[in-house]
Amino acid sequence: MLFLNPLQSLWTAWQSQGCTVTSLLVIVLLPWSSSTSVEQKTLDLMRREPLIDGHNDLALQLRINYNNRLSTIDLHNLSKTHTDIERLKAGHVGAQMWSAYVLCSSQDKDAVRLTLEQIDVIKRMCSNYEELELVTSSTAVRETKKIGCLIAIEGGHSIDSSLPALRMFYDLGVRSLALTHTCNTPWAETSSSIHRVYQRDISLTEFGKEVVKEMNRLGMMIDLSHSSVSTARAVLLISRAPVIFSHSSASAVCNNPRNVPDDLLQLLKKNGGIVMVNLYNRFVACGKKANIATVADHFDHIKKIAGSESIGIGGDYDGARGFPEGLEDVSKYPALIQELLQRDWTEHELAGVLRGNFLRVFEQVERVRDELQAEPASEKEISLKEVDNPCRSNLRTLLPSSGSLGRHHPSASLPLPFLLFLLIVF
Repeated sequence: MLFLNPLQSLWTAWQSQGCTVTSLLVIVLLPWSSSTSVEQKTLDLMRREPLIDGHNDLALQLRINYNNRLSTIDLHNLSKTHTDIERLKAGHVGAQMWSAYVLCSSQDKDAVRLTLEQIDVIKRMCSNYEELELVTSSTAVRETKKIGCLIAIEGGHSIDSSLPALRMFYDLGVRSLALTHTCNTPWAETSSSIHRVYQRDISLTEFGKEVVKEMNRLGMMIDLSHSSVSTARAVLLISRAPVIFSHSSASAVCNNPRNVPDDLLQLLKKNGGIVMVNLYNRFVACGKKANIATVADHFDHIKKIAGSESIGIGGDYDGARGFPEGLEDVSKYPALIQELLQRDWTEHELAGVLRGNFLRVFEQVERVRDELQAEPASEKEISLKEVDNPCRSNLRTLLPSSGSLGRHHPSASLPLPFLLFLLIVF
């Protein structure tokens, strides 16, 4: 009775104002109805425009946790990762750029072999499961009814400063290469200070420019996430095709070297490329706890500087630990889109963010490739001085000079006393 009396008093007052039960219900249920409406609008949009995500490190976790032995696991449900097939479906992911990443410690050693093994596990994963399909063109991404699998290499150290290696990776299905990871390569500079290797004054060397040109010719997307600001600026000035930042956010919101400053956003707008916003706490909130609103602030800022057409999503799931509340794994993407709808982003803008902007970039990369079809493959080599290390063979020292073919004979390198000994004995 103590509980009913206040309610009765409220109802009596409500009736005295001429209000009906219907009007009371409308006021009580209106917020719930509005929330349900936005949620339904989000899901309808994502069914029509399934997400193309720019960066996921599941392949790295498959190596760490299972030694790439797909026969020992079921990718529909995984307990140790942010990603599996069921959660990709729940998140309305229509295509995923899978990262073939190997550690910077493998540079100048076995990076190429390790990268091949990561490409292998991605290709096997995408052929073993009927829900997945390997795709290598913008048309295939657009038309697939499954979850499209794109292969991306994360770090220029994977090509071992070799344009032929770059071309062979393309032939294996790789469609994106990040010029650096957390280490400099002999030809490009990283945004990180973790590995102090290949220090120099030039952020993008002449060979680095050749890598950019060859990627344009091949039709491979240039990924500037992890590149230094000066390297990114140099690339933006020379690339004929639009570029991507596959998993970076806005420096103005979180001043982290991995994020993109406003001047680069303006150059990116002119280039026609996109920033695919990273969701990792360290890059959206500078290490502090974050929520969906924190991430949405990055979208709002990039839209203000470069326009909504310059934005995509690159979650970085399974490549980092610590994601915003409400965005804990790949199933949570709808919550982010709902937040942006509630911030008055239009469905047209969000269709671009979800997939349209990425497809436009990919198509333009292919268009530049077609324009350069008559160009021969580059035969430029990096100078030996730039890449000199104990694990690199100098083939020039093994090749005979003119008139000295005898050097190939094993005896040509034997000392004279030993040769005389052989003649006496035999």
